[in-house]
Amino acid sequence: MNRTFAFSLRNLKELLREPLSYIFCLGFPLVMLVVMTMINDSIPKEAHMTIFRIDNLSGGIAVFGLTFLMLFVCLTVSKDRSGAFLMRLYATPMTSGNFILGYIMPTLLLAVVQMIVTFIVSLIIAQIKGIELGIGGLLLSIVTLVPTVIIFISLGLLFGTLFNDKAAPGICSVIISLASFLGGIWFDVDGVGGALKKICDILPFVHSVKTARLTTALQFNDFFTHFIITIVYAVAITALSIIVFKNKMKADLG
Repeated sequence: MNRTFAFSLRNLKELLREPLSYIFCLGFPLVMLVVMTMINDSIPKEAHMTIFRIDNLSGGIAVFGLTFLMLFVCLTVSKDRSGAFLMRLYATPMTSGNFILGYIMPTLLLAVVQMIVTFIVSLIIAQIKGIELGIGGLLLSIVTLVPTVIIFISLGLLFGTLFNDKAAPGICSVIISLASFLGGIWFDVDGVGGALKKICDILPFVHSVKTARLTTALQFNDFFTHFIITIVYAVAITALSIIVFKNKMKADLG
């Protein structure tokens, strides 16, 4: 456990030293929160479009912010591999479990901080706009978004293991774009329907967004379906990333 904690602390310091982590994980989601609120103000009430209203927007932006965690985990892992840092650590008594937890734990902490900041700003906007947004729903949303956090962290671990530090960011950028578009953050997936909705329903991103929105509103009619799907994806992707990382570790040692 001491090895895991020491490695986690090192990775946390790496994240905090990276200026881009503040820009993308904290700054960019908050900017989008404000910009989309301004866009919502310009939409005529007759349109009955509420996707950018703060009570719906906050959950979607929270998920949007989490996508960038994947990028930073991926960069950390791929840089450690390309710089032979992991090779030196392989010679220590550390196990693959120590490595994997060492990458997950600090990023999970950063994710919680990120969501708290996003929801605090959402509460401020809700107060200004006179829209009801409960603290209880926001706090519960942080808990129910943990499987989503694990999904993006595991994807970062997977891509960082498979690709070098030159190719990995490009792969993550594609996933970030897909997650934000196919997650229904910027449009109503159910309203669009058709083949696009079927594709969205197959992937985990829209279920993450719906989980966040339903929890924030304390509506649980369809909540468990979406929540269970995100859990299944989290378990599957985490298991895959662990297997790939262990195999890569064995190959490097061999």
